[in-house]
Amino acid sequence: MSPRSASVNEELRRRSQARLLEATVELVDQRGYEATTLADIADRAGAARGLVSYYFPSKREMLQSAVHRLMHLELAAALEREPLPADGREQLARAIDAILGLARDRPRLMRTHMAGILTAEGFVQCPEQQKLAMLLRRTVAAYGSHKPDTDYLLLRALLMGAVVAILLPGAPMPPERLRAELFHRYGLEWHQGAPPSAEPPSGAPVLPEG
Repeated sequence: MSPRSASVNEELRRRSQARLLEATVELVDQRGYEATTLADIADRAGAARGLVSYYFPSKREMLQSAVHRLMHLELAAALEREPLPADGREQLARAIDAILGLARDRPRLMRTHMAGILTAEGFVQCPEQQKLAMLLRRTVAAYGSHKPDTDYLLLRALLMGAVVAILLPGAPMPPERLRAELFHRYGLEWHQGAPPSAEPPSGAPVLPEG
C-alpha cells in the first residue's frame, strides 16, 4: 500500500480536529466546563485520547477554539442564507444577530467561553479565531468602513460587551434591547437581519423617519 499524500493527511487532520471541536461544544453546552474531561471529548469524537493533547495545549484553549469555530460557522451561515444580503448593512445586521443569538440560545457555553477570555489565560489567537475575524472584517468592509482593520476591532468589542451583558448573572440585559442599541449605532433598521419581534422593545432607540 502506497503512503498517503500530504494533502490526504492534512484533510484527515482537519476532520479529526473538527470532530474534537464539535464534541467540545456539545459536551460543555450539556454538562458544563468542569464536568467535561478531555477523555469525554475524545470519546464523543471517536478519537484517541492522545490526539486531544497533540492538537490543543489545554482544555481551555480547546474550548476557545471550539466556540470560535461555532461562531464562525454561525456567522457564515447567516451571511449565506437565502435570499443573499443585498448590501453591507444587511450583512452587518445578520452578523450582529448571529453573535447575539448564540448568547441567547447557548448561555452556558457562551458564559464559559467569556469567563475563559477574562481570566489570566486571556484571548487565544488560533486558526478558528482568525476565520471569525476575517468574516467580521469583511462584513465591516462591505458595510462601507474606510478603516476595516480598526472598525472591525470596535465591532468585536461591542459584540463581546453585548454578550457579557446578556449573560451577566443576576442582572442580564434583554438581548432585544442590546440589539436595538447596536442597530441604532450602525444605522440599521429593526427589520433587517433576523428580528426577534415585529417591533423593537419599548423605549429602545429607533432611527428617525426618512
